[in-house]
Amino acid sequence: MTNNKDLFDTAAYGGAGWSPRIAHLSDELGVLWGNCGISDEWSRLKAVLLHRPGPELTASADPNAIQMLASVDLAKAQTQHDALAQAYRDAGVTVHYVEPDGMPTPNQIFIADLVFMTPEGAILARPASTVRAGEERWVARRLAELGIPIIRSVRGTGTFEGADAAWIDSQSVMIGRGLRTNDEGAAQVSNTLIEMGVKIIQVDMPVGTMHLMGMLRIVDHDLAIAWPKRFVHRGVDHLKENGFRVTYIPDEEEAIQGAALNFVTLGPRKILMVAGNPKTQAFYEGLGIACTAVEVDELVKAAGAIGCLSGVLERD
Repeated sequence: MTNNKDLFDTAAYGGAGWSPRIAHLSDELGVLWGNCGISDEWSRLKAVLLHRPGPELTASADPNAIQMLASVDLAKAQTQHDALAQAYRDAGVTVHYVEPDGMPTPNQIFIADLVFMTPEGAILARPASTVRAGEERWVARRLAELGIPIIRSVRGTGTFEGADAAWIDSQSVMIGRGLRTNDEGAAQVSNTLIEMGVKIIQVDMPVGTMHLMGMLRIVDHDLAIAWPKRFVHRGVDHLKENGFRVTYIPDEEEAIQGAALNFVTLGPRKILMVAGNPKTQAFYEGLGIACTAVEVDELVKAAGAIGCLSGVLERD
């Protein structure tokens, strides 16, 4: 028998040999955990999470019933999604896939809504509509398989979609409250980020809009692109106070019909954008932004584009 004194002296009880875990979680990423994490929207993109669309895109004869804009040609959508993934690879970005069991819900392709990355791991979203309920389950499983810590799952009656949040810089995050993110969801996400020492700037989303991502994109440490008459003064004020030049999309028709603002920043002043928007692309290039354009017009019929399709997992 081992006596109490002997137990007291063992490592299991804090005795000789005990090794305290004092490293910060962020320091364990890429060591104990998988590589992941972001703290801005413009550093070099290293990894994304995608879902290659399947028969779920054509599961209903009524696009509106599944929150889509029009019926989608599945074969064309898959071809375009494959081209999008290849564009990421060509840019040196690692592409991971969700790969859910069975047939997921129709909007599973919009991974940006389902996860928001931090320097310590992922905040798992909770989509706002019954049509999308449960999509986060498959993302959670894939994150776990990749070794990415889930530091928060939005719970209770909270709703939050990842496209409603953006890193302004390493010390501040903007959160949009509206159709997709309610007060409870915004509060839960804010509390987690505040624990990290991050300042929260909450803005209200105008009626008839979907996500913060649809009104604001950041392409460098000092350059943001916004949608006038949609992006609010509080957001513009904060950006300017933090040294950003805020520019505005030049053509509303291309923004609405062509999803010209729905891009992903690959690195400082380097973006992956939707093809077929010549006025907006010329405007971006005039700002010194290198543009790679890919065709996703069939995927746009599902009510999202490149930014919505891409779950950002890691930046430099």
